Amino acid sequence: MKTEGSITQRWFYRWKQWLYRDQRPNWLARVQNNFWAFIHSSGIAPNFLVTLEVTGRKSGRIISLPVVVALVDGQRYLVSMLGDDAQWVQNVRAAHGNAFIRSGRRTAVVLEEVPVEQRAPILKAYLKRAMGARPHVPVDKDAPLSAFEAVAADYPAFRIVSKPAESSKAR
Repeated sequence: MKTEGSITQRWFYRWKQWLYRDQRPNWLARVQNNFWAFIHSSGIAPNFLVTLEVTGRKSGRIISLPVVVALVDGQRYLVSMLGDDAQWVQNVRAAHGNAFIRSGRRTAVVLEEVPVEQRAPILKAYLKRAMGARPHVPVDKDAPLSAFEAVAADYPAFRIVSKPAESSKAR
């Protein structure tokens, strides 16, 4: 489990949890997500900060959100810090994994869900990079792999596979 940190870290964790009460972003989190989605998709952010675009399963509209890419053994992965109930996870599953990643350019991808037994190292790598996700996952980023195995079923992970010769033109 997580250890006590500094007062600033505890405040930051409480703030991030408040932004996502009931596993959904509140109005302020939505504003922040829109801002960061723009920054991530522009290509000026580091290459592990990207914008995920997926078709909404109810609206049919493209939904854009900022995400952090975890890198494990040369493969790129997305992880849901809010678990199975996150809207983007449900949209990706409804779209059979079809989505776009934006980071300077728009690339068509397929997101392949990773089996639970393979998620632990991905979750660990994700928490090392995704500081904003740490308050939502009950394991410290430096915990042993066994701690991540214990919570892996609660946090879906998807391998990013580029669609060959199907990079999409910018919209």
